[in-house]
Amino acid sequence: MEPTLITTLGDRLYDALCARETLTPLTEQYPDLSIEDAYRIQQRFVQRRLDAGETIVGKKIGVTSQAVMDMLGVYQPDFGYLLSGMVYGEGEQIPLNTLIQPKAEGEIAFVLKRDLLGPGVTNAMVLAATECVMPCFEIVDSRIRDWKIKIGDTVADNASCGVFVLGDRAVSTRSVDLATCGMVLEKNGEVIGTGAGAAALGSPVNAVAWLANTLGRLGIALKAGEVVLSGALAAMAVIRAGDNFRVSIGGIGACSVRFA
Repeated sequence: MEPTLITTLGDRLYDALCARETLTPLTEQYPDLSIEDAYRIQQRFVQRRLDAGETIVGKKIGVTSQAVMDMLGVYQPDFGYLLSGMVYGEGEQIPLNTLIQPKAEGEIAFVLKRDLLGPGVTNAMVLAATECVMPCFEIVDSRIRDWKIKIGDTVADNASCGVFVLGDRAVSTRSVDLATCGMVLEKNGEVIGTGAGAAALGSPVNAVAWLANTLGRLGIALKAGEVVLSGALAAMAVIRAGDNFRVSIGGIGACSVRFA
């Protein structure tokens, strides 16, 4: 794909973010869109946000659970960048008019105390580099109309990043089994989903190692102080105005968010 078209598509995604509008799927407009081209579009999209004054605060892994793969028809993980404009606090109210077509995911977030640069990153190296884990919500959002996405669409769209919320408890990885810890997702007091750490590529640690090694092949590190969202542990939940969500993860804690 020509560099000028890469730039144009990244700019269109940024404009859609700002206007809170959606685009026809890129893979529909450009059936030969490659994963490599999609990541180049993502870079342009993210750069526009950086140019507008945001900063990178972490990374996210997407499409890690079978439930999300089945829902979206996407069958491989992807990654995106977390930016300072995406951060909300525990229990904070999120205005729905700042998003387009959001969905809620319960996840485990890793906070790093040292850099990780692949390839060759192992699970043991991930655990040694982790300061703590936290319960979190990722509120995914898509600039692609009606979530009609293929892998190229979500990659270009910064892995469908919306905003995220970290819980108010930080736990050492030594005190919890991240593969077997159970998750309960509630919406307005009703349980709507359950899962376990193993839903994220067998373990959230596997997911972070995958990310470190994938980024490493591109010369990009996971950096000390960054937040890494390791992937959804159950199916995404549609959000409506007035909804209250709570996620509880065994041995780690809980996180809540509400929508105006």
